[in-house]
Amino acid sequence: MQKTVKPIRTGEEYIESLRGRNLKVYLFGELVKEPVDHPIIRPSINAVAKTYDLAVEEEDLASAKSSITGEQVNRFLHIAESAQDVVLQNKMQRKLGQLTGTCFQRCVGMDALNSLHSTTFEM
Repeated sequence: MQKTVKPIRTGEEYIESLRGRNLKVYLFGELVKEPVDHPIIRPSINAVAKTYDLAVEEEDLASAKSSITGEQVNRFLHIAESAQDVVLQNKMQRKLGQLTGTCFQRCVGMDALNSLHSTTFEM
């Protein structure tokens, strides 16, 4: 039986999706029972969560219409198709930096998606 996966749209949904995974996470040699609630790990989780919230709060900045699905997607999942897309990616990243004051963990993935698309599109 195939499990239906609900897309994550908000920061809260992202955080809740991390709970109860029974991961074996060690920090400073100690097993962390629930990483989501650990005070050292949680700021990074909150930063990633903000990437979801911003796509809802400032849709024009942090989301885009996918030419692949035709749906509105988080800009971190969007393939840049124009110079304006790249400008908006940069503005979104700057805004997230201002809001979180830290790394929000998703830039490398966005860059990888765009690089892979660019190099494999005509294959």
